[in-house]
Amino acid sequence: MAAHWEMGIGNSTGSLGLRRIVMALAGVACVLLSGIPDAACAQSVPPALATVEQDSSRIGDASRGRALIELSLSQPVPYRIFTLDGPPRVIIDFREVDWDGVDLDTLLDAGRITAVAAGSYVPGWSRLVAELEDPMEVVTAGMDVSDRAVLNVMLQPVDADTFSRNTGPPVDAGWDLPPVAAAAPAPRDPDAPLVVVLDPGHGGLDPGAQRGNVQEKDVMLSFARELQAELRRAGGYEVSLTRHDDRFVSLEARISLARAAGADVFLSLHADALADGLAHGATVHVLSDEASDIASEKLAERHDRSDILSGADLSGADDEVTGILLDLARQETQPRTEALASALVRAMGQSGGPMNRRPLRAASFSVLKAADFPSVLIEIGFMSSPRDFTNLINPDWRIGMARGIRNGLDIWRREDRERKAQVRK
Repeated sequence: MAAHWEMGIGNSTGSLGLRRIVMALAGVACVLLSGIPDAACAQSVPPALATVEQDSSRIGDASRGRALIELSLSQPVPYRIFTLDGPPRVIIDFREVDWDGVDLDTLLDAGRITAVAAGSYVPGWSRLVAELEDPMEVVTAGMDVSDRAVLNVMLQPVDADTFSRNTGPPVDAGWDLPPVAAAAPAPRDPDAPLVVVLDPGHGGLDPGAQRGNVQEKDVMLSFARELQAELRRAGGYEVSLTRHDDRFVSLEARISLARAAGADVFLSLHADALADGLAHGATVHVLSDEASDIASEKLAERHDRSDILSGADLSGADDEVTGILLDLARQETQPRTEALASALVRAMGQSGGPMNRRPLRAASFSVLKAADFPSVLIEIGFMSSPRDFTNLINPDWRIGMARGIRNGLDIWRREDRERKAQVRK
């Protein structure tokens, strides 16, 4: 079983090993074994968010080959610590720390800790993820509240086998993915509403692309809501979102949520950024092991990299046998996906776009790897393009783009029915 710590306030503990430790300072905070405080517990947590005092905090190397995470906070908060592999990372979840305005680049003295990400995770909780150059284990961790609230976490090198044995997220019912259906869904009436799952990219501690004070995660959530309203007004659609607020949702969880909703179609919505003038105008991406171009390859790498730095557990990756079964399932899904992408490109262009000069592309996006329903990733524009950025922050333009996507879904649904009717003949 993976080792992790769940802690309250004011304790200092050495040698993590394989122990689970739960401690609390009475009247200040408490954390249950589930990692999520109950109602009585939550009432004792101060209502204001803790803030990070950057000048007296640091993340970097310590003596004797060790690494240190030292965070000075405005008030004590409950927290928990665990590690993940692939690449090696240490995760610290807090209830709750406000990371807005914290300059992580300044806070990080790069060395054995090579990268840091932080921000909101799920409602009431925030997360710090520190990527490690090599496997390390937590040897001491504690929050000193004698003067101010200071969390100190000391890490030391450990061999890869030991690290791998002791890594993994805690099993918490409040954090687990929705269960995956054991059997295929029952056949549905062909005239039943089309179930569309909209996936606003990024969220929480993963802001996506940024330009000034505008973040991709916020623009995509607004657009997903606008597209949801457009589809509902049109009729014939059931629409759900993978996130309804500013929270982190892993790539794996997005697929699981779509499957739990009984998705007929999965649309992942983005407005990314690429340097060197590589991207202007809307594009629609389908899954492929081989990227159709350099820009698509870079986007796929960025998306997976964001998931790693947000603390996603990659240990459950498909094994070879499962991969073969998925490939067989995609033999049916892939042609329908490509037809969907083509219909969207046509309709989005007719709605005014603007579209990229090569609007239909392919790459190995992890979020598109579901084999049981057509999935595409739509970049409605690129925040790195001045023209696209002006459009993206314009609600009237977004409504026009939403209408184009709805028209594309209308076209695809009609053509898909015709193809199925021909097969039955």
